[in-house]
Amino acid sequence: MVAVVALACGNNDFPGLTQRSDVEVHRTNATPDKSEIDPLLADLPGGRLLVHGTDADLASVVLRLLRRELLDSVAVGYIPAEASSVVADLWDLPARDPGRALELAVDGDPDRVPLIRDDVGGVLLGRGVLGPLRGVVYCDDELVLRGQAGRLEVTPDPGAGEGLAVRTVRRSLFGGRGSSATGRAVQIGCLPTRVVRDGITHPRPVNKWIWYRHTVDLRLVRGVV
Repeated sequence: MVAVVALACGNNDFPGLTQRSDVEVHRTNATPDKSEIDPLLADLPGGRLLVHGTDADLASVVLRLLRRELLDSVAVGYIPAEASSVVADLWDLPARDPGRALELAVDGDPDRVPLIRDDVGGVLLGRGVLGPLRGVVYCDDELVLRGQAGRLEVTPDPGAGEGLAVRTVRRSLFGGRGSSATGRAVQIGCLPTRVVRDGITHPRPVNKWIWYRHTVDLRLVRGVV
């Protein structure tokens, strides 16, 4: 039988998960680190790892799979603790129905979806936001911004694109018109500004940043049960 291990992250409690006899549940802190995750991965290749928590919790877990080179051998099921999950919205996961989300995470088929990395050692599973912004932004060879924007948003591309999608939101009294692009990488050079990844603010202002598609995709469970 394929092993199914679940991480219940932070204070998120879902009785339906702990009542499953076919799932081994472990409670962790929010955005669990290496010391909490890695011991559970030793016997997991070929199995399935479920994450009940926020998009940031999921990103922390997926980062450890990347570091341990387990992306190709472990399927990841996600049970969002928040209905507003960007990851769930991108990949059509049932964030507003925990029971259905659990059934899908345990029994659904994994699909390969783009995994986005950055040049400071992190991953992006849902939405990355950088801004307010004054600088230059390229998506592959396409100029996305030269000047000012209220913010820049980056997500994995749920379409049949090269990996990620980027859009700018202009500053204006009427909202203004931004620009958008898809590609394998986005490169930003700017005056110091802040970065938020999956709801977590980077600890220091940055004046350059890169998001790019990893060479190995994430095996995210999102197929029909």
